Amino acid sequence: MLIRSKVIIALLWVLSAGLACAQVGPASSGATLAEEYYKAGEFEKAANEYAKLLKTEVTWSRLSRYVYSLQKINKAEDAVKYLRKQQRGDEANKSYYELLSGQLASQQGDTTQAKTQFTAAVQSSKSSIAKLEKLAAAFSEAGESRWAIRALETAREVSKDQTAYSEELMTLYRSTGQTEKAIDEIILTGKQPEKKETVLAALQGFINTKDEPLVEKALYSKIQQEPNELSYNELLIWYFVQKQKFSRALLQEKATDKRLKLNGSRVYDLGMLAMNNKEYKTAAESFDYVCTTYPQGQLYPFARRLVINAREEQVKNTYPVDKLEIRKLINDYQKMLQEIGTNLKTLEALRSTANLYGNYLDSKDTALTVLDLAIDLGKTDKNFVDRCKLDKGDIYLLKGEPWESTLLYSQVEKSQKEELLGYEAKLKNAKLQYYRGNMAVAKDLLDVLKLATSREIANDAEQLSLLIVDNTGMDSTEAAMRHYADIDLMLFQNKTDEAVQELNKMLKTYPEHSLVDEILWLRANTYMKQGKYAEALDDLKKIVASYPKDILGDDAQFTQGKIYEERLKDKQAAMEAYQKVLTQYPGSIYGAEARKRFRALRGDTLN
Repeated sequence: MLIRSKVIIALLWVLSAGLACAQVGPASSGATLAEEYYKAGEFEKAANEYAKLLKTEVTWSRLSRYVYSLQKINKAEDAVKYLRKQQRGDEANKSYYELLSGQLASQQGDTTQAKTQFTAAVQSSKSSIAKLEKLAAAFSEAGESRWAIRALETAREVSKDQTAYSEELMTLYRSTGQTEKAIDEIILTGKQPEKKETVLAALQGFINTKDEPLVEKALYSKIQQEPNELSYNELLIWYFVQKQKFSRALLQEKATDKRLKLNGSRVYDLGMLAMNNKEYKTAAESFDYVCTTYPQGQLYPFARRLVINAREEQVKNTYPVDKLEIRKLINDYQKMLQEIGTNLKTLEALRSTANLYGNYLDSKDTALTVLDLAIDLGKTDKNFVDRCKLDKGDIYLLKGEPWESTLLYSQVEKSQKEELLGYEAKLKNAKLQYYRGNMAVAKDLLDVLKLATSREIANDAEQLSLLIVDNTGMDSTEAAMRHYADIDLMLFQNKTDEAVQELNKMLKTYPEHSLVDEILWLRANTYMKQGKYAEALDDLKKIVASYPKDILGDDAQFTQGKIYEERLKDKQAAMEAYQKVLTQYPGSIYGAEARKRFRALRGDTLN
């Protein structure tokens, strides 16, 4: 390959330089002198020195500098004569002379002669792959990238290796604007497992650009040409995941799984990835595939639970939450436990069941009973037990028994010091102090959590701390903030109707308070949970109109777009909302997502 050849040439040069240091001779001093003259712009002296050196050894560097020096001293004709003479007498370096002759012709505007000479240079090198590699390097150095491509393509033909020089050709194609060919070469390089990261990085450069559609087109083309080459399939899956087209990625993963007999492992991994990206439908389909295809496989017990878990997330995130669907989920979990049994692989199903009872069916005592059973069965797994304790703390808070909650949260804090669960427990304790109106204590706990290793926990702590700081200065009794915290607790306890009534009261009682935009935001989100999207939009529009520069301005604007797009199916209104995020809030964290959704609604091929 070209790079390997360059490395070898460089090593040889270093070795020869080392030998020259050991025994300084005329050739060594001549080369140094020629180079010094050349760099100093003393081209006549440089030409004389390079002429001497070329009599002992011909290299591209010496030859090109010699010809350039002659041109600079107005001896171009001498250069032409020299090249013609050498073409006839020096067969070994003939391609170099032809290349330079072509360059001289090109400089004089004779493009036909230039092409003839360049073509001849490639033909002269066809006898040796090494010659073609060196010629390609010379063409590149001479700024003739398209002819460097021709030399490498010829070397590929001679070597009969269709993946040879892929990286070099990719770079050259891209530099000459041949994007489709560049992408083809990147994908070809993907056949080499050790080059995987390089390939993914190169393809990533095309994502979200005008050339992106060419990536998908090229991948499908390659798959059709070589259906048994799995690297192409893997790259297509990677592409779909980058674009968050998880359902299309699943189709490819299923095909790969069947071909390689992977026991569903990759489909399972895709399901987990879809879950993390809130693509619950595709996640459920992934886990269901693993269950139905490999009922005796090692992943079956996990996938069996996760099918239900993915559907659970769908139900919980569809407002208003359908209690009948919640009961179906509980029934599915119970059937699963009867089928597989209650063991370390299925204990999470008990946790899910308990939380569905407690959070959605108001069956708090049943939830606590199920959690106690889970703790007893999973007592050998410390992390599982502590997660169940946090769940129990939440259920007690739903029951209005905060002392029981803080006792459980504190147990987990002590058990999981400096661990993620420990930080989560500390955050729950901080929120508990907030709910109870102990703002100073809550803030102290939250300030510690700002340094948590978990970004999500640190962000939650930062937001709640700012809420307290920003809204306790106007009112020395902190009455408004305490009232707001009471409503937050009501929402935690799923008392949405009571919460809306209290939020309405707050807006009348504190019309000028700094909390007003927060109250409107909380009421809008509560309306969304109740499925009252028109009312939610009214509150969001009030935030944008009255508090456009406050912290919730871009949140309110972006959420309007989501309601129009996902709930009301009003494409035009959604596009207008997303457009305003981009124009009115250029630094918003929602900018990238708003742009992506806007383009998708507009029908751009990039998404």
